[in-house]
Amino acid sequence: MIGLRGLAALALAALVLGGCAGAPSGALTSRSGGGAEAGAQTRQDRIAELGAAIAALGPNVDPDEATRAARIAIQEPLQWAIDWQVVDPPLIHNMKVNSGLRPRGLCKDWADDLQARMAREDFQTLDWHRAIANHDTVLIEHSTLIVSAKGAAMQDGIVLDPWRQGGGRLFHARVPDDPKYRWTPRAEVFALKRKWRAARNAPRPE
Repeated sequence: MIGLRGLAALALAALVLGGCAGAPSGALTSRSGGGAEAGAQTRQDRIAELGAAIAALGPNVDPDEATRAARIAIQEPLQWAIDWQVVDPPLIHNMKVNSGLRPRGLCKDWADDLQARMAREDFQTLDWHRAIANHDTVLIEHSTLIVSAKGAAMQDGIVLDPWRQGGGRLFHARVPDDPKYRWTPRAEVFALKRKWRAARNAPRPE
C-alpha cells in the first residue's frame, strides 16, 4: 500500500512528467454529473443535457448529430477508463502511464481517441478542434477536444474533456466559460513551438 508520502511523490512526479495540467476543484465535478451515475442525474440525463448544449451551438446543427456526439463523448470514455485501468486520480494515473504501468490515459490520449471516434461518425453539421492550454505558462500543458457548429470558430464551441475529473467522466463547458483553462488552437501552439525551436537552434553571430 502506498502511504501519504508515496502518493505525494507520485503526484509531484506526475506534474513533471504527465503532459497534463493539475486537476481542478470539486466544483467542476458537479458541473458534469460527478461519478459514473452520481447525484440525481443519470447518464441519459447528462447525454440529453450535453446534446441540447451542442444543438444550441448554431441553427444549422442537426439535433440528432448533437445527441449522437453527446452520447459518444459521455459513454465511450467510461469504457476507455476500464480498458486503461484508470482507478486513480488523473495525476497519479499519468505517473503510471509514464512509468509503463498503464497503457494510456494522459490528457492527449483521451483527446486523440475522442477525436478519432468522432471522425468515424462523419458528422455533417459539427466541426472538431484540438486545443492546448498552458503552453505559455510554467504549468504543464493540457490537451482537449472542442466541438463547434460547422464552420464556427473554436472559441464558440464546447470543451469535451474526459481527463480532468478522472475515470473517464466527461467535463464540458463553453470555451469562454471554462474556469480552469485558457485554450489555444493546437496548430497555433505547434507553430509557436517550431518558431521557438528554430530561434533556439539558429547559429549565433561570432
